[in-house]
Amino acid sequence: MPHLISTTAGSTSTGLGVGLGIPGYAHPLVAPLEWGELTRPGTPVHWAVLNVSGGPGTCPDSHCLEAAGRLRNAGVRVLGHLDATYGARTFDELLSDAHRYLDWYRVDGFFLDRCPTERFALPEVRRTVIALRALLAPGHIVLGHGTHPYPGYAENADQLVTFSGSWSDYRWSQVAEWTADYPPERFCHFVHGVPRSHLEEALRIARWQGAETIWFTDRSDRGGRTVPWEAMPGYWDEIVSRLGTGVSE
Repeated sequence: MPHLISTTAGSTSTGLGVGLGIPGYAHPLVAPLEWGELTRPGTPVHWAVLNVSGGPGTCPDSHCLEAAGRLRNAGVRVLGHLDATYGARTFDELLSDAHRYLDWYRVDGFFLDRCPTERFALPEVRRTVIALRALLAPGHIVLGHGTHPYPGYAENADQLVTFSGSWSDYRWSQVAEWTADYPPERFCHFVHGVPRSHLEEALRIARWQGAETIWFTDRSDRGGRTVPWEAMPGYWDEIVSRLGTGVSE
């Protein structure tokens, strides 16, 4: 299943404003409308993650190459999906996947999904990020923790996903105090099951918690599968309009 992602560690605010990070549409053949919408002029997409088949796959996919090319031509940053499996994947495995993404799809950076959060795992993640940055410069690195990690991770990536989960959890969530030391462009929130009637509230929470890149959808999780991220929310036009006109600011 494909995905897409963007920013520079230690940088000052980009002034992009709140925009979208796309954590994972289905394959371009399955979801052509979704992929096409990302290239519509004025759509506030910060980045998108390309996940061909749990990673880059075993051979080049012409449909994914075409979709990634259209996004880049539209000014959207494309990130290769690397599954860290909470530290279970080895350094060599991750770098091998990264090389294939670069050789086959010419990605602009990487999304390290299921990234560890603990302090003891930081040195290995730092080693991986340094190696990824050596492959492409400048490049965008996003760590997909899904929750607040040990603060040291913030010094090793352009952005951190500090929330990934349901609306019922998000609306009562608390932001870690240490995040106040960094600008909003450094953080991403992915929330599923957000009703249209609560979209404004969700945008306010993102603003209060200091997350500049978001993905909100009314689609729901089904038994832990990534179904919520595989298609556009039912209120796609509304959220694009709100972000494009700065209503969330």
